[in-house]
Amino acid sequence: MNTLLLMLGIFAVLLVLEVPVAFAMLAASVSYMLIDGLFPVTVIIQRMAPGLESFPFLAIPTFILAGNLLNQTGVAERIFAFALALVGHIRGSLAHVNVIASIIFAGMSGVAAADAAGLGAIEVRAMKKAGFTASFSAAITAASSIIGPIIPPSVIMVLYAVMAQVSIGDMFLAGIIPGLLMGVVLMITVYLLAVSGKIVAPVRKRATVGEVGQTFVRALPALFAPVLLVGGLLLGVATPTELGAMTCAYAIVLGLSYRTLSVERLLYALRETVASCGIILFLVAVGIPFSWIIAVNNLPSILTETILSISSDPLMVLLIITAGLFVAGMVMEPTPILLIAVPMVYPLIQAVGIDPVHFGVVVVLNLVIGVTTPPIGMILFIMMDVAKISMRELCVAMLPFYVPLVLLLGLVILLPGLTTFLPNLVGG
Repeated sequence: MNTLLLMLGIFAVLLVLEVPVAFAMLAASVSYMLIDGLFPVTVIIQRMAPGLESFPFLAIPTFILAGNLLNQTGVAERIFAFALALVGHIRGSLAHVNVIASIIFAGMSGVAAADAAGLGAIEVRAMKKAGFTASFSAAITAASSIIGPIIPPSVIMVLYAVMAQVSIGDMFLAGIIPGLLMGVVLMITVYLLAVSGKIVAPVRKRATVGEVGQTFVRALPALFAPVLLVGGLLLGVATPTELGAMTCAYAIVLGLSYRTLSVERLLYALRETVASCGIILFLVAVGIPFSWIIAVNNLPSILTETILSISSDPLMVLLIITAGLFVAGMVMEPTPILLIAVPMVYPLIQAVGIDPVHFGVVVVLNLVIGVTTPPIGMILFIMMDVAKISMRELCVAMLPFYVPLVLLLGLVILLPGLTTFLPNLVGG
């Protein structure tokens, strides 16, 4: 146990020194093997390779590629124009458009960063041009972008499903209602801020029925992509991995029909996909031996006994885990947290009878909120670059949105049916 604590200490020190998380995990694992001496260092490599031999992992590159291809086909502009015609007249104007566009785009891309960097750039530019402040434009874009990993497809849900050995399809279905609710609570917050005068929200003229219809027709091919995915999940016509491949093929057809997907854009989408997948899979690979070391030292059992000595009530257990994940999300990225936390707490949720699909959505909600919190929130850095503002300006503008996001997390914890209704309906 002393050697394990030393390993965790080395890992923490390396993080403080801003060593990339993957290399910090690998260095800590190697240090443990060298100091403990019970296992050869080669065990790390032996653990890495088999851990990546999982068919569901194929869903990750397909969904990332689909999102990158759709970003390169220009569908973001069409989606934004349709959302503008639909809700642009409501108090809050383009802030509501921002949320609606993110909900639609969430059904195409499984990564929040793709929403923030692709659609987000269009949203921030339009909001600033309309008279919104740069800080508020960036804040609502950051808050709405995290709907992406909740509504299917979702890369982080694929990772959780593989680690917890639950159905990817069930996880995707479980995220639909919470994802839509996230959009609702963000729009309510925007409306209250606009009505109270806390934000400058220029009022737009209501679009005519003809204008709504015209933008809908232009966006219809793009809108079919999430329909294809969610409809395929609900009808069970294909596995999530197969649906990801189908979405990629559809995105290519869409780009060719729009005449926007050039060879250069296609190669760019492929390069971005390879880079993203390389980072994720390297994190997964080094996380496997790290988690194995934790497991052989019985840390999950010790953690389970400790928390159960405090309370065995499922709600209390979820609240304790949520508090820990929330703090971790402020200083680490979602993927390494997932790789470390899930093996540690999974025996605990099994012991108290928490549904693993419900727990998965709670975990993902925690982690995506974490990417919008300082000091390490990845989405914050993306939006700072897009909007050309400081971290302080962005964090101050984000404050009103943390309240509805945390309240939504609490609602999902209290009402498991929000996550289990659709999986049970389709499974039943």
